[in-house]
Amino acid sequence: MRSQERFPAFAWGTLILNIFVSLWGAVVRATGSGAGCGAHWPTCDGEIVPGLQTSAQWVEYTHRLSSGLALLAVIVMLIWAFRAYAGGHPVRAGAVAAMIFMILESLVGASLVLFGWVEANDSMARVYILGVHLTNTLLLLGAIFLTAYWASGGKAFGFKKQGGLGWLYGVGIVLGLVLVVTGAIIALGDSLFLQIGLTPEQSPVVAGILAIRIYHPLTSILVGVYWIALAAYAATARPRSGVKTASRTLIAIILLTWLAGYVNNWLHAPVTMQVIHLLLADLFWLAIVWLSAETLAVLKKFNRD
Repeated sequence: MRSQERFPAFAWGTLILNIFVSLWGAVVRATGSGAGCGAHWPTCDGEIVPGLQTSAQWVEYTHRLSSGLALLAVIVMLIWAFRAYAGGHPVRAGAVAAMIFMILESLVGASLVLFGWVEANDSMARVYILGVHLTNTLLLLGAIFLTAYWASGGKAFGFKKQGGLGWLYGVGIVLGLVLVVTGAIIALGDSLFLQIGLTPEQSPVVAGILAIRIYHPLTSILVGVYWIALAAYAATARPRSGVKTASRTLIAIILLTWLAGYVNNWLHAPVTMQVIHLLLADLFWLAIVWLSAETLAVLKKFNRD
């Protein structure tokens, strides 16, 4: 039983660590440090502990160390979940999903380095792999969040037998995922143009991303309004305390994300604002998962032994 009491804190800590890894990955991209360790993986310039003579090496090596710690944390979380919780408990399912997405995350991260999809690379392949990378990152964060949420007493949830509400949440989740991923692609264009210095005349990919950039704020507003309306409706349709808290939190994050997006555009996407914007995007995604879990909860108790 004491093992179960300590597990939620570890799971929440694992989530925080993985959010940090996600944000530091944005620093790697925005500063053009992806090749800081050369075309070597998992070593850095062929060494386990490199000399770290450049800022790019420091940034990339820090990302690799934190990613390794995150992988270890998810492995520990998986083993711990199976030792502390009985078969059929959702904590086990969440930990398994997190492990699967973590393995995929490691493979995608390695491919970025080994195929040279870093620094000034402006190929369409990099755009596609970035979309895959962030989609997997969001699914990973969502799986870890749900593992910690269920370990903290949250109930399992489902989309079936929820009436129209299940469909509304399903559509909203897809919209939220697409919004965050396309935002990351826009951020890649900003980095290539503003930090790396590639112009639309030099790069068709940069030209294409900058051409669609104007649509991202509009999409953000539309998806945000969708979720604000859905959150407000959920708070009245299913007025449980958890639903109300998650609803208010999501609305606050959406408003902050809009503000950060405006400031990011106004300041021409400096690295700091790109990281802050991504943090809010991650929190937006997790708030969506949280509100969905609270609203669509299946009132069923699970054996904790």
